[in-house]
Amino acid sequence: QVQLVESGGGLVQAGGSLRLSCAASGRTFSSYRMGWFRQAPGKEREFVAAIRWSDDSTRYADSVKGRFTISRDNLKNTVYLQMNSLKPEDTGVYSCAAGPPYFSGYSADDYNYWGQGTQVTVSS
Repeated sequence: QVQLVESGGGLVQAGGSLRLSCAASGRTFSSYRMGWFRQAPGKEREFVAAIRWSDDSTRYADSVKGRFTISRDNLKNTVYLQMNSLKPEDTGVYSCAAGPPYFSGYSADDYNYWGQGTQVTVSS
Protein backbone atom coordinates (compact mmCIF):
# COMPACT_ATOMS: atom_id res chain seq x y z
CA GLN A 1 0.00 0.00 0.00
CA VAL A 2 1.37 3.36 -1.02
CA GLN A 3 1.77 5.90 1.75
CA LEU A 4 2.85 9.51 1.59
CA VAL A 5 3.42 11.24 4.91
CA GLU A 6 4.14 14.95 5.10
CA SER A 7 5.81 16.74 7.98
CA GLY A 8 7.53 20.04 8.72
CA GLY A 9 4.63 22.46 8.63
CA GLY A 10 4.10 25.11 11.27
CA LEU A 11 3.75 28.79 12.06
CA VAL A 12 6.40 31.18 10.79
CA GLN A 13 6.73 34.93 10.37
CA ALA A 14 6.85 36.52 6.95
CA GLY A 15 10.35 36.32 5.54
CA GLY A 16 11.08 33.09 7.40
CA SER A 17 11.75 29.58 6.14
CA LEU A 18 10.34 26.09 6.52
CA ARG A 19 11.30 22.73 5.05
CA LEU A 20 8.54 20.25 4.33
CA SER A 21 9.22 16.54 3.99
CA CYS A 22 7.23 13.83 2.24
CA ALA A 23 8.19 10.29 3.19
CA ALA A 24 7.08 7.76 0.58
CA SER A 25 6.61 4.04 1.15
CA GLY A 26 4.88 1.05 -0.35
CA ARG A 27 6.62 0.92 -3.71
CA THR A 28 9.67 2.10 -5.61
CA PHE A 29 9.20 5.70 -6.63
CA SER A 30 12.17 5.91 -8.99
CA SER A 31 9.85 6.10 -12.01
CA TYR A 32 7.38 8.59 -10.52
CA ARG A 33 6.86 12.34 -10.58
CA MET A 34 6.38 13.82 -7.10
CA GLY A 35 4.50 17.03 -6.59
CA TRP A 36 3.57 19.54 -3.91
CA PHE A 37 0.21 21.28 -3.91
CA ARG A 38 -1.34 23.71 -1.47
CA GLN A 39 -4.85 24.82 -0.58
CA ALA A 40 -5.72 28.00 1.26
CA PRO A 41 -9.06 28.43 3.06
CA GLY A 42 -11.82 29.16 0.59
CA LYS A 43 -9.54 28.62 -2.40
CA GLU A 44 -8.93 25.81 -4.81
CA ARG A 45 -5.93 23.54 -4.54
CA GLU A 46 -3.00 24.87 -6.56
CA PHE A 47 0.22 23.47 -7.91
CA VAL A 48 3.43 24.48 -6.12
CA ALA A 49 6.32 22.34 -7.40
CA ALA A 50 7.14 18.95 -8.90
CA ILE A 51 10.18 16.77 -9.47
CA ARG A 52 10.65 13.76 -11.68
CA TRP A 53 12.45 11.12 -9.71
CA SER A 54 14.33 9.64 -12.67
CA ASP A 55 16.17 12.75 -13.85
CA ASP A 56 15.59 15.40 -11.18
CA SER A 57 13.79 17.70 -13.61
CA THR A 58 11.77 20.26 -11.66
CA ARG A 59 8.82 22.53 -12.22
CA TYR A 60 7.55 25.44 -10.13
CA ALA A 61 4.54 27.68 -9.96
CA ASP A 62 5.43 31.26 -10.93
CA SER A 63 4.40 32.45 -7.48
CA VAL A 64 7.15 30.42 -5.76
CA LYS A 65 10.00 30.52 -8.30
CA GLY A 66 13.21 31.70 -6.72
CA ARG A 67 11.87 31.13 -3.20
CA PHE A 68 10.99 27.41 -3.04
CA THR A 69 13.17 24.43 -3.95
CA ILE A 70 12.00 20.85 -4.41
CA SER A 71 14.49 18.02 -4.01
CA ARG A 72 14.61 14.30 -3.28
CA ASP A 73 16.67 11.82 -1.29
CA ASN A 74 16.83 8.38 -2.90
CA LEU A 75 18.10 6.57 0.16
CA LYS A 76 15.33 7.93 2.36
CA ASN A 77 12.63 7.79 -0.33
CA THR A 78 11.76 11.33 0.69
CA VAL A 79 10.91 14.50 -1.20
CA TYR A 80 11.54 17.92 0.33
CA LEU A 81 10.18 21.39 -0.25
CA GLN A 82 12.49 24.11 1.05
CA MET A 83 10.48 27.31 1.41
CA ASN A 84 12.33 30.60 1.89
CA SER A 85 11.19 34.22 2.03
CA LEU A 86 7.72 33.07 3.02
CA LYS A 87 4.78 35.40 2.53
CA PRO A 88 1.33 35.41 4.18
CA GLU A 89 -0.14 34.32 0.86
CA ASP A 90 1.86 31.08 1.13
CA THR A 91 -0.43 30.02 3.97
CA GLY A 92 -2.34 26.79 3.38
CA VAL A 93 -2.39 23.03 3.70
CA TYR A 94 0.50 21.57 1.74
CA SER A 95 0.11 18.08 0.33
CA CYS A 96 2.52 15.89 -1.56
CA ALA A 97 1.47 13.59 -4.35
CA ALA A 98 2.92 10.86 -6.57
CA GLY A 99 2.02 10.02 -10.14
CA PRO A 100 3.27 8.83 -13.53
CA PRO A 101 6.18 10.82 -14.97
CA TYR A 102 4.70 11.23 -18.44
CA PHE A 103 2.10 13.80 -17.37
CA SER A 104 3.09 17.44 -16.98
CA GLY A 105 2.65 17.35 -13.24
CA TYR A 106 0.92 20.74 -13.06
CA SER A 107 -2.56 19.30 -12.53
CA ALA A 108 -3.81 17.42 -9.49
CA ASP A 109 -5.34 14.96 -11.95
CA ASP A 110 -1.80 13.90 -12.93
CA TYR A 111 -1.31 12.19 -9.56
CA ASN A 112 -2.59 8.90 -8.17
CA TYR A 113 -1.46 9.06 -4.56
CA TRP A 114 -1.79 11.82 -1.98
CA GLY A 115 -0.63 12.49 1.55
CA GLN A 116 -2.83 13.89 4.30
CA GLY A 117 -1.27 17.36 4.21
CA THR A 118 0.56 19.60 6.63
CA GLN A 119 -0.48 23.11 7.67
CA VAL A 120 1.75 26.07 6.89
CA THR A 121 0.81 29.42 8.39
CA VAL A 122 2.76 32.58 7.61
CA SER A 123 2.03 35.57 9.81
CA SER A 124 2.54 39.16 8.67
